[in-house]
Amino acid sequence: MSPSENPASENSSRSLHVGDWRVDPAAGQISRDGVEVKLEPKVMEVLSYLASRQGELVTRDDIERDVWKGAVISYDSITTAVIKLRRALTDDARQPKYIATVPKRGYRLIAEVTNLPGGEGREMVREDLISGSPGKRSHSLLSGPYLWTFSLTAVLAAILLFYANRFGQEEMVTASSLPSIVVVPFANLSGDPQQEFFADGMTDDVITDLSRLSNISVFSGSTSFAYRGRETQIQAIRAELGVDYVLSGTVRREGDAVRINAQLVDAKTGLQKWASRYDRRAVEVFAVQDEVTSNIVKALSIQLTSQERQRLVHSNTDNLKAYEVFQEGQRLSRTVSKESNEQAQAAYRQAIRLDPGYGRAYGALAFNLAYSYFSGWSDSPVETLDRALELAKQGVKLNESIPQTYWSLGFVYLMRKEYDNAQSAVTQAISIAPNYADGYGLLALITNNLGEPEQAIEFATKGMQLNPFYTWDYLYNMGRAFYALGRYENAIESLTRALERNENAIPVRLFLAASYVHVDRQDEAEWEIAQVQVLTPSATISHTRSTIPIQKPELMESFLADLRLAGMPE
Repeated sequence: MSPSENPASENSSRSLHVGDWRVDPAAGQISRDGVEVKLEPKVMEVLSYLASRQGELVTRDDIERDVWKGAVISYDSITTAVIKLRRALTDDARQPKYIATVPKRGYRLIAEVTNLPGGEGREMVREDLISGSPGKRSHSLLSGPYLWTFSLTAVLAAILLFYANRFGQEEMVTASSLPSIVVVPFANLSGDPQQEFFADGMTDDVITDLSRLSNISVFSGSTSFAYRGRETQIQAIRAELGVDYVLSGTVRREGDAVRINAQLVDAKTGLQKWASRYDRRAVEVFAVQDEVTSNIVKALSIQLTSQERQRLVHSNTDNLKAYEVFQEGQRLSRTVSKESNEQAQAAYRQAIRLDPGYGRAYGALAFNLAYSYFSGWSDSPVETLDRALELAKQGVKLNESIPQTYWSLGFVYLMRKEYDNAQSAVTQAISIAPNYADGYGLLALITNNLGEPEQAIEFATKGMQLNPFYTWDYLYNMGRAFYALGRYENAIESLTRALERNENAIPVRLFLAASYVHVDRQDEAEWEIAQVQVLTPSATISHTRSTIPIQKPELMESFLADLRLAGMPE
């Protein structure tokens, strides 16, 4: 059933009653007995979505798919949205009148839903809240005000043209003449969901290996993993990304045996360029990764430098158990919360115990410690940051052939406000992997903190080109640069889109609040600060001063003055 055929989907475009609350999506608020409560856009979308399926079980996957439209979010994003919604509705999770939790499954809106008659409700500004019937998988890949009615290539081109016009530059991004490749996530055929991490790890490692080659353009992992579970034709991928080649494969692991199939397809012709099957012991998976990369190099006649040849033969680890534990840490690290951060740290420490020479595990642990410091989760912040630096340096010492160890070192240096060292480390990461989108993203963050917004825009744009399915931090850096340039409406637009991708990103809310102050949107500025304090009750001016590493004192004081006007306590 299409959305137009689904009467329930009409709830997303008109006012309605949920129990005794009047819900006005266009105004972004609910009201009852003369009391009006404003909801964040995503919280309102969750309410509208639940209302469209009143009485039904709605899983977390349903909400992530149909409300967040496939954007990269943390596990806590949905939980936080429901908590805020319950608070607004004055609902009690233990004795619910509106939203009931179905343990380990999802949520159910149990209050009565009544549409207001005869067009009394106003049309929503955003018409893409629900894009399909509840049981149909949506392939929407961009959230925010851009509707997925054109291919991703067209949307990306429009975004880059938009920024190019605003920057006054004739050409923001020059298309590369190098052959381009995207690695579609290897499918797990093992029948065991736990093996998903094993397949993901192989995908990620192949992307890392290919990104270290200077004569090929490789799309980032975020873009690759956007195709997980999608039955997408090669021609559709080419239309979305403009890519020349697509690498895909399957992994089947049973006990100590693993079967890996891989194929490289010319996206222009749809013809197979290379394919192979590997039946090996699981501990030989690292050798298979090397062979896959080597065969791609041969199939595409890629010329390697002597340094690239050396880097490709340097493995991360030969310890399968350490590798598996590391992948678990990677999964946990993507969920931005204090608990998951601590769990990720424990996983990385275990990986290091299993393989004391695992350089990437040291770097990952260093990053998580530095992020814990940044988020105010550490009881001993100075010691935490010192330990992070020790680990990051050790990670580079053990494996200086991959970009991730240098990236972690750069992030730690930035948190320590050692800006030159931070830039040097990240520049080295990019010299190792010219296609490393996250390297450009971190350079954008560093230059923003140095007070160089034009440079930050250039780096963020380059990262977005390499990673069309970019995460919230690219938009954050764009918005933050606009804020520094005094282009507050542009900043609000970018930061709002960043918030749609990660509602728990405190820095986004801080700069959004500061931007609202400059355009006389005081209520919204205060609202953002209130949400910051819901997410981090300890958020203060003094904490922000110590953790946001802005180099120039005058820029820091100006930013903090805006936050004071927005209502942040000292």
